[in-house]
Amino acid sequence: MCGIVGYIGPQQAYPILIKGLKRLEYRGYDSAGVALMNDNQILNVYKAKGKVSDLESSIEKKDISGTIGIAHTRWATHGEPCQANAHPHYSSSENLALIHNGIIENYAVLKEKLQKNGYVFQSTTDTEVLVQLIEYIRVSHEIDLLSAVQLALRTVVGAYAIAILDRNNPDEIIAARKSSPLVVGVGDNEFFLASDATPIVEYTNKVIYLDDEEIAVINRNTGLKIVNLKNVEVDHAIQTVSLNLGQLEKNGFPHFMLKEIFDQPSCIMDCMRGRINVEANNVVLSAVIDHSERLLAAKRFIIVACGTSWHAALIGKNLLESFCRIPVEVEYASEFRYRDPILSADDVVIAISQSGETADTLAAIELARSKGAFIYGICNVVGSSIARATHTGSYIHVGPEIGVASTKAFTGQVTVLTMLALTLGRLKKTLSEERYLETVKELASIPEKMKHVLELNEKVKELSKPFTYAHNFIYLGRGYSYPVALEGALKLKEISYIHAEGYPAAEMKHGPIALIDAEMPVVVIATKNGMYEKVLSNIQEIKARQGKVIALVTEGDEIIANVADLCIELPKTLECLEPLITSLPLQLLAYHIAVCKGKNVDQPRNLAKSVTVE
Repeated sequence: MCGIVGYIGPQQAYPILIKGLKRLEYRGYDSAGVALMNDNQILNVYKAKGKVSDLESSIEKKDISGTIGIAHTRWATHGEPCQANAHPHYSSSENLALIHNGIIENYAVLKEKLQKNGYVFQSTTDTEVLVQLIEYIRVSHEIDLLSAVQLALRTVVGAYAIAILDRNNPDEIIAARKSSPLVVGVGDNEFFLASDATPIVEYTNKVIYLDDEEIAVINRNTGLKIVNLKNVEVDHAIQTVSLNLGQLEKNGFPHFMLKEIFDQPSCIMDCMRGRINVEANNVVLSAVIDHSERLLAAKRFIIVACGTSWHAALIGKNLLESFCRIPVEVEYASEFRYRDPILSADDVVIAISQSGETADTLAAIELARSKGAFIYGICNVVGSSIARATHTGSYIHVGPEIGVASTKAFTGQVTVLTMLALTLGRLKKTLSEERYLETVKELASIPEKMKHVLELNEKVKELSKPFTYAHNFIYLGRGYSYPVALEGALKLKEISYIHAEGYPAAEMKHGPIALIDAEMPVVVIATKNGMYEKVLSNIQEIKARQGKVIALVTEGDEIIANVADLCIELPKTLECLEPLITSLPLQLLAYHIAVCKGKNVDQPRNLAKSVTVE
């Protein structure tokens, strides 16, 4: 949600800021803006509703000079998407310009107080309240900007990542964070600021990740200083990021989403690299080995996640219960934190998030830690908040995911959960050696089988065309395939805006069957496994009511091919690994239907990639 970019150094800031905003477009936004300090110490703020390209067009003939600046893409929370509500926001004197990710929860009370003191607001945002508050404190207390920022941030309730320019100090940016990510890039006599490393890697691979309630004072002459809200200086080690520019480009694909679907064979190989040996007969997760005593002593696992990660968690539940014979609960992180859950030191909480910044998941981690639970994180972004907040964990190593609708992160999460279940199952001796070896070997073969699935892209593209005008879809699956049905339905509604729901196939008779008619497409995951006969019966029930069935079947299946309207044949694999195969054609189906409908598949409306607010 939202994106922050900042620059101070010898170069012109505007081109760097605009390119940075474009790198952050994947996060989701509805307006954009930039603040630049020119050589005459004039603080120019330019804003536009819409895309970064709309911002560029609106300021073509305006003064964009300056070697210090901040820029922002806004995802609306308080106030509709419009130019007035876009960031940056001036203070009343126009001496300060501020950008902000997050939510100031007590903004209404603060706004009322400021209005009584004569402050007039130009927007309906909570962010403008913050910049006015900082100016009010600075003027009324006659203190410097850093001190005013510290006092203001101790007053507000909520989450923030902010960056501020001061017209009276053209050589300094002040930035701060709490519960919203912020990264400082360290270059050669220059500094960069961003919500994540993607806008920075073109210029430097040296970064510092700010922690909660820390403030970075970035000065052209004195360099970087980091302090906390009580003005105690904090030391931070500079980290090296491994992102490269090629990972942030489309590489000839029309959309990032399609590229990332096709990335999956290599991504899953990267995810397994160094964890599954070349003989494919052993899995080693260092996090499990290092904390085996605590993990093996657990009485229960609780997996907390949101969205696509929650679907991966449901698959993880099946894997962990089957391989490790331990009870596993799966919770929406947003509900978990508010329902007063029963937690103890005997519990292990697994937190899953692609970005590692999901606000609800972070709050669930904080709650679980306070109750003494052991926290295992599974995320994609190195150095992210969840990676730092957990006791241990595993990265999925699938590279940056730019498309808002998650694809390779889902299969990466499922892969890590599979390796976790295998490792623990062997240590607990609840998994037979024969089944262990069979599963490890088959898991190692999944990338090649994924490549075979992706060869079906043109077929999926053709069969998707008749469904461009569908208004509803039902997705059905059983066992390991039920979460895949949920994920397939989510992908379709996210990017095509077609209403879609996933159900356990047997539950169709308990309500959804009332929806079946000749206008209702039903996607059924019907691969050959222990549930095959049951799912076949469900397909026949649909056909008896004139429903249109798209079936995912195992190669060579002729029985369902004679019943379903359309079939997609997939390589055979173990039932527990089928989600890694069956999810790909559902991603392609959603993608091609959305493209046929002319939708923006990489940046679907109203959605944000990194959900850093409740």
